[in-house]
Amino acid sequence: MAADNLITSLQNPKIKRLVALQQKSSERRSSGIFVIEGIRELLHCLEAGYVIDTLFYCSEIMGNTPEVQKIYTLAETVRSYQVTKEVYAKIAYRDSTEGVMAEVQVRTLSLHNLHLPENPLIVVLESVEKPGNLGAILRSADAAAADAVIVCDPLTDLFNPNLIRSSLGAFFSVPCLTCSSQECIDFLKKKNIRILTAQLQDSHLYYNTDMRGGTAIVLGTESTGLTNVWREAADAHIRIPMLGKLDSLNVSVSAAILLFEAVRQRT
Repeated sequence: MAADNLITSLQNPKIKRLVALQQKSSERRSSGIFVIEGIRELLHCLEAGYVIDTLFYCSEIMGNTPEVQKIYTLAETVRSYQVTKEVYAKIAYRDSTEGVMAEVQVRTLSLHNLHLPENPLIVVLESVEKPGNLGAILRSADAAAADAVIVCDPLTDLFNPNLIRSSLGAFFSVPCLTCSSQECIDFLKKKNIRILTAQLQDSHLYYNTDMRGGTAIVLGTESTGLTNVWREAADAHIRIPMLGKLDSLNVSVSAAILLFEAVRQRT
């Protein structure tokens, strides 16, 4: 392994920059760099073709598994710094940590370069703001082999560390992009992809709705649901039956239910 600089202080400028990238979306936007943490996430990131800008790792924590050896090999080829266990404990975003973090170059996807197969399955989210929910939806999208997740009029940064962490690497396996609601509607209409909006009003049970063709499942926030622009653009309104006293599910749970109904119909 190449001789790496050892960082022993939280006051080191490189550590201060790393922390700023974790905490501030403005820092991520201006630099075009985001942070990932964890061996599995880093390996998924590399498989997806992202470019590592800087690697930070702690040998005392990492252990000696085949996956860890891949990280050491990576450290030979990119700018990398070893940090002490005490420094790593302070900068780690996760409670349970694996001893590796990386600054990664942002790579943005747009509707113009989104490549879809015949009869795609897409999740569309309007103004969903909790990074943890977005991460969980990406995990379900990966499990259901969805072709894309489109976040319209976003209220959170796609490169938020909590989003990437909660996706457990699915952020790198499912194409994910942002745009306005109208841009997305125009795109779906042009591609002849049916728009199915999840809503309680004027809707049909989801399992009675055909999802075998090109389908976009559209969900809004848990507090206010979808705006009228989506309700009016929809080809069908669908709902999940609510048999208890409450009238809503967590948006990530709803997404999983609807995605796997599409999987059931398509298999």
